[in-house]
Amino acid sequence: MFLRPISLSFALLLTSAPALAQTAPTPPAVTQTEPRETIEGTLSQERTVIGIPPFATASVQTVAGLRTDSLGRQLADVIAADLERSGLFEPIGPNGVRAITRAEVQAPRFGEWQARGAENVVHGFVDAGSNGSLIVGCYLYDTALGSELVRKGFEIQPADWRRAAHKCADAIYSRLSGEAPFFDSRVAYIAESGPKGNRIKRLAIMDSDGGNHRFITNGQALAISPRFSPDYKKIVYVSYLNNRVRVFIYDVASGTQKLVTESANATFAPRWSPDGTQILYSMAVGGNTDIYRISANGGTPVRLTTAPGIDVGGSFSPDGRKIVFESDRSGSQQLYVMNIDGSNQQRISFGGGRYATPEWSPRGDLIAFTRMGGGEFRIGVMTPSGGGVRMLTNSWQDEAPTWSPNGRVIQFFRTTPGREGKSSLWQVDLTGVNLRRLPTPQDGSDPSWGPVLP
Repeated sequence: MFLRPISLSFALLLTSAPALAQTAPTPPAVTQTEPRETIEGTLSQERTVIGIPPFATASVQTVAGLRTDSLGRQLADVIAADLERSGLFEPIGPNGVRAITRAEVQAPRFGEWQARGAENVVHGFVDAGSNGSLIVGCYLYDTALGSELVRKGFEIQPADWRRAAHKCADAIYSRLSGEAPFFDSRVAYIAESGPKGNRIKRLAIMDSDGGNHRFITNGQALAISPRFSPDYKKIVYVSYLNNRVRVFIYDVASGTQKLVTESANATFAPRWSPDGTQILYSMAVGGNTDIYRISANGGTPVRLTTAPGIDVGGSFSPDGRKIVFESDRSGSQQLYVMNIDGSNQQRISFGGGRYATPEWSPRGDLIAFTRMGGGEFRIGVMTPSGGGVRMLTNSWQDEAPTWSPNGRVIQFFRTTPGREGKSSLWQVDLTGVNLRRLPTPQDGSDPSWGPVLP
């Protein structure tokens, strides 16, 4: 993959010969805004108004079938959707705003944007580079002060244009929010199709906004519980075929996979250690389900839990010293924390209902979970000690949370009621207000949000 940061003072001097014009392909829909739910204990937030006109081009050229003028609008579309999806920004444009000239990229008309209530404005350009590449530049300005806040430039292969947009949005988000970025990341999930009693479940991956979607497995075997490795190079998942259960590690770059462990016993919920050397998983043996740890290279597993009942869903703390999991040893599903060797197991959930599918935030400050009660499944968060419980969703069946790389947003899957209920991927931020559905070509479940791409 070719996405190289460059100096924009150099990029502005680049020129290219014109080529035959073609129509750029229409990108997939990025987000779907849903009516805001009323969630107890949520935080309030004000949105920053930000202007984002289409990116300019020095001259209209075509590179790998992409016209630079059409691509300029698509880049602005993705940036605006990213920022709006964060819940912190209210973009103006690129639709319905005046297209800027190349000369305006570094000389915004601040008065025009102030008149529209924009506190900031994003300007950018896209030009043909050398050897079939594209040069993308983006700038962030403060409209009141008339000052430049961000300047980023990338030389990219045409197929990576969406990554350039995400990187630009990440830089803007980080500069204005003070938070780490998360847009240039990917999601692994299970794509589902077919009747409810005979579902085909395939492993799939996509960008964090639903773009660049592709299927990894063909559906011959049942795939469940994917998780990205900390270095983004691999995905661990469970495969069911011919009464055998296998834990595989799929190499994203090569398209190959290796077997970690297999059994005739029900096996599920594999999770990586923060250093990528170990994998947790749960396995049912003789009516008892326990959590095991095994090397990512395979070998002999180590059993970590021994209490009677069902222990499931281990997730490492970011420092690799603790594991959070669910257990029904108290009579109902609750959350527990233990050391990585299985010692010092302590219950942390004591509210009403049952608690399941815990996942530790990459920041280490919160644990996301599914709470079941009153016939509903809802997504919530608590501190690692069990305090500060806050519910973020209020629907019929939301479950299986996974964190954004910066620990500020949670993805999960939602199932609609009824025999023909459909599952789909959603995300919500820690305010519990900014709720979005992610576009997928089929039903979706079991999302896993990976780290920011290098």
